[in-house]
Formats: sequence, C-alpha cells, structure tokens
Amino acid sequence: MSSNISPKAVISPNAKIGDGCKIFPFVYIEDDVVIGDDCIIFPFVSILNGTRMGKKNKIHQGSVIAALPQDFCFKGEATEVIIGDENVIRENVVINRATHQGGQTVIGSRNFLMEGAHISHDTKVGDSCVFGYGTKIAGDCIIDNGVIFSSSVIENAGTRVGTYAMIQAGTTFSTDVPPYIIAGGNPVVYGGVNSTMCKAHGIDEKVIKHIANAYRLVFHGQTSVFDACMQVDEQVPDSPEIRNVVEFIRATDQGIICKM
Repeated sequence: MSSNISPKAVISPNAKIGDGCKIFPFVYIEDDVVIGDDCIIFPFVSILNGTRMGKKNKIHQGSVIAALPQDFCFKGEATEVIIGDENVIRENVVINRATHQGGQTVIGSRNFLMEGAHISHDTKVGDSCVFGYGTKIAGDCIIDNGVIFSSSVIENAGTRVGTYAMIQAGTTFSTDVPPYIIAGGNPVVYGGVNSTMCKAHGIDEKVIKHIANAYRLVFHGQTSVFDACMQVDEQVPDSPEIRNVVEFIRATDQGIICKM
C-alpha cells in the first residue's frame, strides 16, 4: 500500500517513508529520515536529518523533529532522534537531536506532546507520557513511563522523573522527582503519592499504602534520604514498586526534591 503524499510537500528522494502515510502540503522532509507506516504529517511540519520514526505517529502543524541541538558543544556531528509508535505531537512542538556523534534523543511510544512543548538534546522519554502546553524539557534528562507534566513546566538539564509521577503546572525543578508522586510549587516539593495514576496502572491498594509509607520515611523522617532508604528496606514490605523507589533515589546524581 503506497502513501498519500501531497505534490506540494518538499521531500528528499533519499528519505524512507513507509506505507499508508498521509503527508499534507508544505511538509519538509530531509535526506536522512526514516518514517514508519501509517503516519500522518500535517502541513508545515519539518522533519530533519537524523529522524527515525516508528508507526502510526501524528505530527501536527508547525512542529520540528530533529532540530539542531541548542547546545554550545554541538559541532555538527551525525546524531539522531528516535521516535516510537502511536505518538501524538501537537502544534509547534520542537524535538532536538542529540549533540555528539552517535547520540540519540529518544521518545518512546504512545506519548502525547501538547502545543508548544520542547524536548531538548539527548533526553530519553519512556512510554505513555503527557507533556502539557508549553512544557520545556532541557538536555540529558531521563523521563520514565507514564509521567504527566502539566502546563508550563520547566525541567532543568540532567534531571530524572520516575514512573507515574505528576508535575504540577508552572513548576520549575533542578533535582530528581522520584516515582509515583505528585510534585509542584516553587521551590518544588513533595505533594503526596499519585494514587490516581497508580490505580489506573493496576497497582494494588496495599502496595500504594506501602509506597506512601516509604515516602513518609524519605520526606518526613529525621535522617538523610540515603539512611531513609535503609529504613525502607527494613520496615516496608518489598515489591517491584518499592524497589523502584529505593533504586531511583540511590541512583540520583542531582539529589531529589524537597520535603513539604
């Protein structure tokens, strides 16, 4: 099955475009681009060198995929943006490719990037995340599965956000946000367990209570967070979710967000 490509689109003959795609007028696609089957590319989208896109993605008007990284260290090396399947990228979204030779900016599958979102160089995004209006993610960040960013969030460089966390609107943060929690405010603070998302993803009610107990030790105890992790190991029943919490905190380079 061939693709439906407007004659008014500007597409390099070297670009590889899968079957069943619909490409509207005034789309611009460069040489070193791979687009999977059944993608829809709306008018005035630019898909630049280094793009590797999976199946059934929708890219809306004015978005730029694999824009050159806004990094003073960039010297023109060949790098990539890897995009999975079934993502929705709304109007005026910018995704930068990586900075150094062989590097990758990665967007997983089934993510929703709302109007004006920006994903910077070398950032890695998991699956099923939501990026609210005007949210800006700096370079070298790691975002796990199922994270929700409300509108106008700014995540500073080199930070991480854990599984099923939610960042409230207007928040700027420069430290890691652990999994399964709500974080917000300026300065950003812990706002409790994100029980709604935990339940939506099938985490048992008893395990959610264990997560809350773990974070009570981390955020309300009188010890360092690393000592608190030892207390979690000793006092909280183990589960994959508790392991995720403890291992995330122990792996931090930037530190984690503050107590309430």
